[in-house]
Amino acid sequence: MASSGPVPLILASASPRRRDLLAQIGIVPDAICPTDIDETRRKDESPRALAERLAREKAEACPEAGFVLAADTVVSLGQRNLEKAADAEEAEAFLRLLSGRAHQCITGVAVKAPDGRVNSRTVMARVKVKRLTDQEIAAYIASEEWRGKAGGYGIQGMAGAFITHISGSYTTIVGLPLYETKSLLEGMGWRPA
Repeated sequence: MASSGPVPLILASASPRRRDLLAQIGIVPDAICPTDIDETRRKDESPRALAERLAREKAEACPEAGFVLAADTVVSLGQRNLEKAADAEEAEAFLRLLSGRAHQCITGVAVKAPDGRVNSRTVMARVKVKRLTDQEIAAYIASEEWRGKAGGYGIQGMAGAFITHISGSYTTIVGLPLYETKSLLEGMGWRPA
């Protein structure tokens, strides 16, 4: 297992997708510290502000010592947030809303340094979904891939065939913009082994 050096790197997320993305650039967290925070959107809070606030709160909520990396992805259609679908019915409603339209995937990334300083940023990608047929929606819902994913879909799976255009970083849509994440970690003083 790769080491992040003398100061451990802790990922404040249980998401296997985020671990896989970090591994793509040779970063393996020393520990996983999933945090449980209230993800309720505040009144008049923009999707961008929500993504950044949630990432910061997740980083701050992790009690582990070291560099703490946290992220949160918000899928929005205009000012409407499409959170993780609660059930198949809501996932289907989300897919029908996204069908034939463009939406935004905004990922907030935050790093808490060992001295308690927190720095964060948000990255946005625009995603266009083809017009979906009833059969495509039904097959996707039956696949169960929508579970645990903002907007009720995951671009890295079957839903990748629904995407006609992306403007921005693919890794932002998956849930961890790699360029910005590595820059933020290094800017806070983290160094790989």
